[in-house]
Amino acid sequence: MVIITNIKKLVQVEETLYAKVCGADMDSLACIDNAFLLIEDGLIKDFGPMAQLPAVGANTDVIDAGGGMVFPSFCDSHTHIVYAGSREIEYIDKIRGLSYEEIAKRGGGILNSAKRLHDASEDELYAQAIERINEIIRFGTGAVEIKSGYGLNTADELKMLRVIRRLKADTPLTIKATFLGAHAVPAEYKGRQSDYVDLIINEMIPQIAAEELADYIDVFCEQGFFTVEDTERILMAGLHYGLIPKVHANQMSCSGGIQAGVKYGAISVDHLDYTGEEEIKCLLASDTMPTLLPGSNFFLAVAYPPARTMINAGLPVAIASNYNPGSSPAGDMKFMLSLACIQMKMTPEEAINAATINSAYAMDISDTHGSIARGKVANVIITKPIPTCAFMPYAFTTPLIGKIILKGILIFDEIV
Repeated sequence: MVIITNIKKLVQVEETLYAKVCGADMDSLACIDNAFLLIEDGLIKDFGPMAQLPAVGANTDVIDAGGGMVFPSFCDSHTHIVYAGSREIEYIDKIRGLSYEEIAKRGGGILNSAKRLHDASEDELYAQAIERINEIIRFGTGAVEIKSGYGLNTADELKMLRVIRRLKADTPLTIKATFLGAHAVPAEYKGRQSDYVDLIINEMIPQIAAEELADYIDVFCEQGFFTVEDTERILMAGLHYGLIPKVHANQMSCSGGIQAGVKYGAISVDHLDYTGEEEIKCLLASDTMPTLLPGSNFFLAVAYPPARTMINAGLPVAIASNYNPGSSPAGDMKFMLSLACIQMKMTPEEAINAATINSAYAMDISDTHGSIARGKVANVIITKPIPTCAFMPYAFTTPLIGKIILKGILIFDEIV
């Protein structure tokens, strides 16, 4: 048993469980001042004000928060952190004025990563990925979704997903796996896109399902990548094998990806830089989580999605890092909070809800993660002393995390 005492503020407590937080409710965080948190068998057992601190036995580990705050760990519902090598040369191309699309046409972008991944062994990919896993843990992430999509052929997509399976087994993170074979059209299928879609449907999906390598199936529905018709065919095939849909939607244009995702019951549609009244109306009539990826907008220096309009319309919003080598080489969810507030005009409370409970919903784990509630997994961050919750996004380069507990175990302690 573990008890955390002297917590200045216990943030985002729930007496009644909520799957997600929508609209105006996103601007509220339930908190307890001067609190304790009791953990047993990796789960949150109890919490309350220090005045109600229960008696504990001699075998209880006491962690003194020292006036720091306790937040639920971040849930990062959109990443691509299994990849081979970096792409800083393309970063320089961007600085010199080339667009994401222009770099892709020159053989860069996703196809560049696909070539590098093909040349890497499974062990090499694992060694690189485990470093990134440890990095995001230190940044306060307790649950993460990881996509394939740099394989673009059956053997390499399976290789990526097997690495993700190893990461699930070897790390304290809660990890969800997504099959994203429809990330780009391989060079050898240029002019034969429908044949590649057939390969995904007839060969990749059945093998992935047979090995139970993925929880979700995703498609990059965008001009120059996959059409709405391609997307619907792939999602339908995935559903046949029990893979829940997600969609990369409306990153570069009004692609129809939001509508396609909603039509097939996607748990989330992600990016959403181009989102208008029609798309918002469609999302309001669904259970699909709109997920925004501000790290990509920052890195590519493009306009941000209309988060303020979406929340004002009553939608829930999630935030994820999109950690990947080409458009968001960063997995710091605290920085994503700052971008949400500064660039998308979300309040700190909205951003925290978006990066925890709503992002947990986008991974179908909001019943066990994303808030402080009895019976949920004990994934929490203990901060260094900070004045308010708003200080988390405000101090956007300051390391504020003092201790990290995942599944009830203290795995990082800067304050010893």
